[in-house]
Amino acid sequence: MGEAQKVPYQELLEQARAAFEGGIDLTVAVEEEFALLDPETLSLVNRFEDVKAAAAGTAVDAHLVGELIASEAEVRTGRCETFAEASELMGTRRAQLAEITSGLGLALGATGAHPWSRWQDQRIIDTPHYRRNDELLRYVVWRNNTFGLHLHVGIAGADRAIAVHDGLRAFLPHLLALSASSPLVEGVNSGLHSARTEIFTRMFPRCGVPDAYRTWAEFDAYVRLLYETGSIDEHTQIWWSVRPHLAYPTVEIRICDAQPDLAESRSLAAFGYGLTARIARAVDEGEQLPDPAPRLIEENMWRAIRYGLSGGLFDLGALEVRPARAELERVAEWIGPVADELGLQLTIPAANAAERQIARVEEGWTLEEIYAEQVKVATADVGAR
Repeated sequence: MGEAQKVPYQELLEQARAAFEGGIDLTVAVEEEFALLDPETLSLVNRFEDVKAAAAGTAVDAHLVGELIASEAEVRTGRCETFAEASELMGTRRAQLAEITSGLGLALGATGAHPWSRWQDQRIIDTPHYRRNDELLRYVVWRNNTFGLHLHVGIAGADRAIAVHDGLRAFLPHLLALSASSPLVEGVNSGLHSARTEIFTRMFPRCGVPDAYRTWAEFDAYVRLLYETGSIDEHTQIWWSVRPHLAYPTVEIRICDAQPDLAESRSLAAFGYGLTARIARAVDEGEQLPDPAPRLIEENMWRAIRYGLSGGLFDLGALEVRPARAELERVAEWIGPVADELGLQLTIPAANAAERQIARVEEGWTLEEIYAEQVKVATADVGAR
């Protein structure tokens, strides 16, 4: 097909490949999603448009976006050259959002799911993108009242980006276990550590753990097939838990629950960033990475969804099950030399947000009391960013 006959998706794919080929290694950006809450009841409220209007002309305006429902707001660091810069901006953006929302009489939540607000009461924001998703997905998109943390890491080279994407697949359960923060949903203790993941990845099409694509050409061919068959009409309708991004030359990690605690949010982002850099190093040096069957990654995903850091995870290289914390410590040790070069401190919390909430359930706290504690944590230390 000649140049004059190209359709937009073909141009998108060619531009994306060129962007990766000319990309910069290990840039980083972090996106955090927050629940907009009534400060008295802590229920979700449909006020995003008010938040966006109040942010107009402020420093956060360009970094504040809507994310599906009107009771949610997302803030982005923007592209950073170093993780230290991104870490600083994570605190800045959270503080900026908190200032806007408090001025509107709103509170912020940052767990992966809301403990009781009904999905039926949330309104999808009125943008062409989300109107289209509503038309395509119906109940699937209505049901997705969840909140996450996304990490973009710049990778130079199109085939290299695919290799890093492929390598990250085996570690998605590790990042999920580390980040789990959503045991409470629909008025109950779900028994899961990440109800968000079960809601989102098990319902959306083209979601969860993707295939390994090996080369850009194979990935490109699949995306073209999706467009040509009418399966998608926007590249963002590929919702995998890790994906090569077609608007930026980054590999995007999308598996993580939102984090109530800013320090833990920074620590989680550092772990994901260091892991991605370590995988890129392995690709460059020809080091063999785990390449398990998809069913084994899915088994680990279920373990992370159900038990988080409190359960066990497969080491998918050795095919041995270890306590999740021990497996995370093994991975952190593997990342270690690269983390040192990048100035990253890799930590695994004594208890993550899911474990803390479950402990409160066992102590007899109500859902309202448990969530109030998490809401308080979400903006407790932003002034000391």
